[in-house]
Order: sequence, then C-alpha cells, then structure tokens
Amino acid sequence: MARRGHSAWLPLVAVLLLAAAEAATPPPSARPGVSPPGRSFRRCSSLPVLGASVYWTYHPGNGTADIAYRAPQSSGGWVAWGINSQSSGMVGSGVFIASQDGAGAVAALTTVLESYSPSLTNGSLGFDVPVPPAAEYVGGAYTIYATVALPMNSTVQSMVWQAGPGSTGAIGGHATSGQNVQSMQSLDFLSGETIGASNSTTP
Repeated sequence: MARRGHSAWLPLVAVLLLAAAEAATPPPSARPGVSPPGRSFRRCSSLPVLGASVYWTYHPGNGTADIAYRAPQSSGGWVAWGINSQSSGMVGSGVFIASQDGAGAVAALTTVLESYSPSLTNGSLGFDVPVPPAAEYVGGAYTIYATVALPMNSTVQSMVWQAGPGSTGAIGGHATSGQNVQSMQSLDFLSGETIGASNSTTP
C-alpha cells in the first residue's frame, strides 16, 4: 500500500516541478543562452517594439557593458542599436548598424546620427568602444555584439533601436510612424530597471 501511495504522488510532483521551471524561465524573446557558445550575458530585456531584445553584462569595475542586441529582420534589411548620452531621442545617438553587403557578408557600422537624415559615415561614437563590434545574421534575425564604456560612468542610459529596409548593401530609410518612432527606452544596466514597458529578467 505504501508503495502504491508513493507512486500516486509522482505525477503531481512532476506537474509542480514543471510549472516552477516554466515560471522561472524568461520569455523566448529574451532568454539567456540564445547567443552562440562563449557569449553569455547576465541580464536580458525584451524591448517593447520591433520584436527586439537586448542582453548585457555590466562590469562595475571599469564601467563597461558587454551587449548583444537581437532583432528579427529580412536578410536584405538592417537593424540598429545605440545610446544617446545627451537626450532621449534619435538625433545625437551613437549607434551600431548591422546589415549585409551585396555578397551576403554581415558587418557592423558605427555612426553618430547627427540629424534626421544622417550621413551614416562609419566613425567613432560619443562614447568608448574598447572592442570592435561584430554582427551576425542567423535564423531570420540580426545580432549585434558590442562592448561599450557607459557615458559619464552612469549605469542609466537612454537606448535607441531601429530597423529598416536595404538593397544590395545600401541602408534604406526606416518608417516614420508606428513602432519605428517608439523605439526609445532608458535602461539601468546595473539593476535592469527600465523606463517604459519591457520584460527584464536576470538568469
């Protein structure tokens, strides 16, 4: 009788364990471990628009953050992520742009958005980038990898991100309505707290 009673509890225990595991698992759009081996991050956040997610590890010793920005896009399109240390808008932001050239090679451009019609000249940003950025296109999404020195050594920064069409390596203009004008949010790289709707998790 004791053995039969013990066996009867097993399905219930299994269900409870599965429910607990699901509750502790971040949503698929922002789950640590989706990045390639050797690129793990301590925190992640699903951004509220454009299907994007940002992963990061903050290093308080030197005020830098290792970042992976991931967003779905067609192979001919482009995605961008950056920081605006001066205000909360796009203009003045230092951004990383991932796109493919005519041969299908993925590259990460660094540029400052000096206006609403930026030149997109590859150059230095308004903050330190200790390691050259990299980008890849896998599974219908671009991922940008970068290490940045957070401006003014502040953990709270204004992020911007964007996406748009492209053609044979040329970066086309993005939409000027809907989600494309809502892609701004402040993030505390230390606590993971955001200003605006998002889903921030710590593994």
